[in-house]
Order: sequence, then structure tokens, then C-alpha cells
Amino acid sequence: MITIRVDRDVCQGYGNCVLADPEIFDVDDDGLVVLSRATVADERLPAVRRAEYDCPSKAIHFTE
Repeated sequence: MITIRVDRDVCQGYGNCVLADPEIFDVDDDGLVVLSRATVADERLPAVRRAEYDCPSKAIHFTE
């Protein structure tokens, strides 16, 4: 299982995470990232890595 954390204090609302996996990441009314779930199956690792890598503000982190 993969545990995802987002730092909403540094999120700038680019939305790249949503493009990486819209089933995990979303944005709220303020345009900041929210998680649909904080723990996901290992099969989602490529998408989670992509979201972390593509986040310009480095607001997304995960542990395996």
C-alpha cells in the first residue's frame, strides 16, 4: 500500500496531480489539492509518482 500526503500550505493549485490520476486527486473550491483517499494500492504507484514529479510546488509526497 502507498500512503499519500499533500501539503495544502504549499499547493498552488496547478492541477497536475489531477491529470496524473483523477481518481486519487481532486481540487476543492479554492483550487487546492484534496485526496479522495490517502492510501492506495501498489498498482497506483506510477500515477502517484507522476503526480509527485509533476507538482511544481512539491506539495505531494508518498511512502510505500
